[in-house]
Amino acid sequence: MTVEAVIFDIGNVLIEWQPERHYDAVIGEARRKEMFDAVDLHQMNDLVDQGHSFRETVLGAADSYPEFREEIRMWYFDWIKMATPEIPHSVRLLRALRSRGVPVFALSNFGIESFAFAETQYPFLTEFDRRYISGHMGCVKPHSLIYEMLEADCKISPENLLFTDDRHENVAMAQSRGWQTHVFEGPEGWANRLVAEGLLSAEEAA
Repeated sequence: MTVEAVIFDIGNVLIEWQPERHYDAVIGEARRKEMFDAVDLHQMNDLVDQGHSFRETVLGAADSYPEFREEIRMWYFDWIKMATPEIPHSVRLLRALRSRGVPVFALSNFGIESFAFAETQYPFLTEFDRRYISGHMGCVKPHSLIYEMLEADCKISPENLLFTDDRHENVAMAQSRGWQTHVFEGPEGWANRLVAEGLLSAEEAA
């Protein structure tokens, strides 16, 4: 099937997203595990990805758990240290596709304020032909609505979309809608898929 647009997730595809790694380095693994067992920080972040205020959501959670107040506040104040570094080979693939004239979209669970800040640190986030950011859309992957909204906006048949994401549940939902998909386990595998689809040469994908 012809690929008319390539869709990238962002976290752990173009930028590493490892909050636990940052906490381990700053407060130690034992304290981090204690906090994550007591506080569902990923659920808190899910609210941000749905469009809730980044600052208010994180600082509100911090005030609700005074025993971890300072550590939870780090999710806001140290956020960019958790969303780092970029994955250079993936960024090269994004740019190679665009140089080839292949439309490239982003479909990512990302908060409004955090995405705006990330743009200032990672200029390639401004280079997509279309960006579907959950905070602006009011829904998150893997709910079917965000995929439906993308389809309605770009007006490309699902079978002509090629999507990569590191989370199996996000890929499974796209696949159920008829999209072509690739589970991202590293940029080399993704590069090979793009070459196999005839979207890039081996040299362009290197």
